[in-house]
Amino acid sequence: SVKGGGGFAPSALPANAPTPPAAPKPGLIKRLYDWVLHWADTPHGLAALLLISFVESSFFPIPPDVLLIALCMGAPRKSFRFAFWCAVASVAGGAAGYAIGYAAEPLGRWIIIDLLGYGAAWDKVAALYGQNAFLAILTAAFTPIPYKVFTITAGVFHDQVSIWTLLGASVIGRSGRFFLVAGAIYLFGPPVKRLLDKYLEVFTVIFMVLLVGGFVLIKYVLR
Repeated sequence: SVKGGGGFAPSALPANAPTPPAAPKPGLIKRLYDWVLHWADTPHGLAALLLISFVESSFFPIPPDVLLIALCMGAPRKSFRFAFWCAVASVAGGAAGYAIGYAAEPLGRWIIIDLLGYGAAWDKVAALYGQNAFLAILTAAFTPIPYKVFTITAGVFHDQVSIWTLLGASVIGRSGRFFLVAGAIYLFGPPVKRLLDKYLEVFTVIFMVLLVGGFVLIKYVLR
């Protein structure tokens, strides 16, 4: 039978009609992303930002930028406050990652290789530490390169990377990254959010190239 409006009643379907497939469940990363983002709409947004920033530096896969952007958009005047605490928690998490690699190498290897699937990066990071550990960590701290890989391996290769090298590079890189995001939203608002959502990796890589170029220029001028 035909219902008003042109739709078909369920009884009009053949009895043996196949059941429509259920909508696929979102993947783990997408669910974690949504879970991180939902904290922006709760009174616990800052506390969640601190926790996520801390654990992302050693094992959590979702970067804190996701929540940082949402919080800054909700309260632009607090953008720099959010960026400050995000950087503090992230650097502290980096120190925790270093401690894992230093004191519990098997656990560190399991996190990097088995849990996160960055096994191919292990030897490459070790090689980078042999060249310039400070610059390697600074780059990872600022760009989309997985920072957690560098914090844990820094602890494993502590004979090449001191905790002070890790902390110094992390303070500069993490602060630069988060304050760049917060400053852009504070100054320009919603249009920047759309650009950051889409091109955050491009912006950070460009800024990192300029930053490294500045270091090279300073070194050349001071020779």
